[in-house]
Amino acid sequence: MTNAPTLRPANPCFSSGPCAKRPGYDLANLAGAPLGRSHRAKVGKARLSRAIDLTREVLQVPADYRIGIVPASDTGAVEMAMWSLLGARGVDMLAWESFGELWVNDVAQQLKLENARMMIAPYGEIVDLSKVNFDNDVVFTWNGTTAGVRVPDADWIPADRKGLTICDATSAAFAQRMDFSKLDVVTFSWQKVLGGEAAHGMMILSPRAVERLESYTPAWPMPKIFRMTNKGKLIEGIFVGDTINTPSMLCVEDYIDALEWGQKLGGLEGLLARADANAGVIADWVARTPWIDFLAVRPELRSNTSVCLKIVDPAITSLDAKAQAAFVKQIPAMLDAQGVAYDIDSYRDAPPGLRIWCGATVEASDVKALTLWIDWAFAKVRGELKG
Repeated sequence: MTNAPTLRPANPCFSSGPCAKRPGYDLANLAGAPLGRSHRAKVGKARLSRAIDLTREVLQVPADYRIGIVPASDTGAVEMAMWSLLGARGVDMLAWESFGELWVNDVAQQLKLENARMMIAPYGEIVDLSKVNFDNDVVFTWNGTTAGVRVPDADWIPADRKGLTICDATSAAFAQRMDFSKLDVVTFSWQKVLGGEAAHGMMILSPRAVERLESYTPAWPMPKIFRMTNKGKLIEGIFVGDTINTPSMLCVEDYIDALEWGQKLGGLEGLLARADANAGVIADWVARTPWIDFLAVRPELRSNTSVCLKIVDPAITSLDAKAQAAFVKQIPAMLDAQGVAYDIDSYRDAPPGLRIWCGATVEASDVKALTLWIDWAFAKVRGELKG
């Protein structure tokens, strides 16, 4: 393929975070946001409460689970959970991508838990879930954003577990079906599947997690930004809109706009269907394209949001690691220069390849157009290598 395709993605944003805004998005949709008002004023608290209520409705969170808006995106939510809950019993730390490894390192190097067991899989795989000890607490990432892998379901988690399950679901929430009965803490950020803005995180707590918070005091000092209890009782205000620190009311309005869009699609089912359709376009292209493959080896582990790909052309894989990386980097650079795809490089700690966001705010027609351009870019770079 020497001529550039004529079909172009209408939206070239395929970043894995912050992700594409929803179709039809316009800043005018946020008119009426309570800007310049206190988040503690009646109008501010009402919008924060609306965001929480819509999250429960669209994500299908059980009525007895608490939902709170917390600082510092998904990272802040995960850290809050680990610093507040871990240490009461042993913990199994599961990792299959870079952010999961960050949580492993924090437990080992910051919390310094001696009763922690680390289970780490290489990129493209996940750990043997049958070997997880649920007498311990378990920390894991549902969808590995930087590796393109996900757990296939929650069947591996027993209902009668003794420990808590703490799930980083930032690239899974609103795109993959999660069984909340198997999850005690679920965290995510607004910037992924719904295309919201960054810096705000969500924490969902089961009754078992609340019980732990109210019955266990960690041995280490707790920064104010992490505190969810006062005098041994849950600070209920966090879970009705009284945030720990000052949120951006513009970002809150933006999140509400995304949730209301999700409602109009049919809620969770509609959002899941869009992500699956987008990932299906990639799967069809990979099936007919001999030089590309998924980084995730097993189909049941492949993400439908952060789709990670590797080049398997023998002429490229025979190069040394530095030359392979240099070859791959030319493809996203060319597409960026053409204005047809932004931010589709693999994550900096991941193997060289492409990472294409296929969450619900992306259009399948744009994904299809993108594959044509990737074919074009590969052919040009491959031809130069051959020459």
